[in-house]
Amino acid sequence: MGSEWREFVLSELADLSGGFAFKSKDYSDTGRFVLRTLNIRDDGSISREDAVYLPFELCNQYERFELQPHDTLFVMVGATLGKIGYVRENDLPALLNQNMWLIRAKPGISDRRFIHYAFRQVVKKSLGWASGSARDFVRRDDYRNLKLVAPSDIKEQQAISGILGTLDDKIELNRRMNQTLEEMARALFKSWFVDFDPVRAKAEGRETGLPEEIAALFPDEFEDSELGEVPLNWPTEELGAQLDVLETGRRPKGGVGSIAEGVPSVGAESILGIGLFDYAKTKYVTEDFFVSMRSGHAESMDVMLYKDGGKPGDFRPRVSMFGRKFPFERFAINEHVFRIRSKILGQTFLYLQLSHERILNDLRNRGGKAAIPGINQTEVKTLRLFIPPREVLSAFSEIVTPMMESILERAVQSRTLASIRDTLLPKLISGELRIEDAEKFAEASGA
Repeated sequence: MGSEWREFVLSELADLSGGFAFKSKDYSDTGRFVLRTLNIRDDGSISREDAVYLPFELCNQYERFELQPHDTLFVMVGATLGKIGYVRENDLPALLNQNMWLIRAKPGISDRRFIHYAFRQVVKKSLGWASGSARDFVRRDDYRNLKLVAPSDIKEQQAISGILGTLDDKIELNRRMNQTLEEMARALFKSWFVDFDPVRAKAEGRETGLPEEIAALFPDEFEDSELGEVPLNWPTEELGAQLDVLETGRRPKGGVGSIAEGVPSVGAESILGIGLFDYAKTKYVTEDFFVSMRSGHAESMDVMLYKDGGKPGDFRPRVSMFGRKFPFERFAINEHVFRIRSKILGQTFLYLQLSHERILNDLRNRGGKAAIPGINQTEVKTLRLFIPPREVLSAFSEIVTPMMESILERAVQSRTLASIRDTLLPKLISGELRIEDAEKFAEASGA
């Protein structure tokens, strides 16, 4: 396959249109999903976290803002200017909100997915056009005239997007599987340690639905505690008494801005949740500094807690778990992150407990009171929680830890796939690499 490659301006291959400034007073809990800039993840996928909806009875008048599969989105104003989104079938139906452009390939002239990859590649050089105002923005005419090189034959475009798209589809499948596994883990945690379903069932003379040997680990009655009703003989204690490690790392004098390589150092911006990491924000410390650190050397299955930062009165703690060579085989943390371990509770229970809404709200209230938002070791150690028997914790860990390990292993695989995609993308989009050679490279790389 070898059609003519030539230079185009984007408007020859795609249409650019804007979203609509929907009014917040019209939003409801159900209806058509309104995709806002905050719904675009760092990797370009679409999230429905904090989703808002437009009632169905209002949707007909906004049909021209309906999104379609393989649409490309571009944030053109505000703090996240330059962020690119990609719409998949399972993200729909959805309406496009303001502050974004929709880039949609012209039917019969260009392939939608090829346009996404071509735009993603050339847009990196274009953001110097942003205005110098306090709220940066870019002009649509500049982007309509954005120059890119592409094959004139749409079939060759489809072949290129097919290679890159296969890699992204595998990454997306991993993301969705990881989301499902975490939801399953959280559901079991809630059942056993929030709703106390096994205890409640036994107290009411019902079957627990658990294997007999596991059901036998739970009592059949409750008792009152400072945290409310809890299973009998599950004592309430401070978290600090259960911990083996609670420490932060540090950074070298002068910061890490000038250090381009070395040992990765994870900061608050990377505490996003299990299996999530923005590699574009990776910072480093030197090998010598890493060796000299007395604390902050990460271990597999560490629970990480974002400990300080943000606006006064608006502290928002976040929790993650790293391990199984994710995000790196060897790395450090800086002074804005707590590294936490507990042999008694187990890392899986610890992660799910610290990331539960009750604990996060407690930490948010503690950290939001400080002049500089954040929490210290004492505030973490004095968190109150009930302590399930060791046998219950062990049974929980045997079920859930393999799920967590699978999430981390898929995250490593996705990182490899993304690296292959990012290597192939500029070469394929420029025509430097032939399709058959790209297929061989991907296959040899394990994709």
